Amino acid sequence: MVRVDPHGPELHEDELAGLLAAGSADALSDAYRRWSPLVHTIALRSLRDPHDAEDVTQQVFVSAWNARHSLRPDQGSLVAWLVGITKHRIADVRTQRFRAHRNLAAVAAHTTTHASNPHDEECADRLLVAHELERMGDPRGTVLRMAFIEDRPHEEIATQLGLPLGTVKSHVRRGLIHLRTRLKEVEDVSS
Repeated sequence: MVRVDPHGPELHEDELAGLLAAGSADALSDAYRRWSPLVHTIALRSLRDPHDAEDVTQQVFVSAWNARHSLRPDQGSLVAWLVGITKHRIADVRTQRFRAHRNLAAVAAHTTTHASNPHDEECADRLLVAHELERMGDPRGTVLRMAFIEDRPHEEIATQLGLPLGTVKSHVRRGLIHLRTRLKEVEDVSS
């Protein structure tokens, strides 16, 4: 494995791209240090959600590592390649948002037209919650599922997932806020 000397002079972008394409994890780390602020800014301006922008930034560099074999330093700059990956990840988030909105609207429409039976409303709420937990992804969706569906204590969740207890509690709090907001949106649409 090729290593980038963290104490040496900063490598030129072409050299860094070559090292990344060759499989240097240190080159990926250096690319992250240099260009993650740019990637995050592009994602934040496009998505207008800090949480989604952070997720996109992480996904971009994971994708860059997984697709490093496709990096051709002689055909374009590393930063342009990263921006291209960023645009794809942003498009993925927008597609997920559209699908989630469409599904929520369908559940709300179904709930409105079939609200005569309280069991139907409860079923629709459960489907909505299950959908939102899935949409949250890991680890937040998993933490909420374990805490409220499986009724596990926070300490057990932290141990099983290898997360600090404070992180688990933070995921629970933020996840509940997210769920409350989404349920209110559906309620507002159906009334």
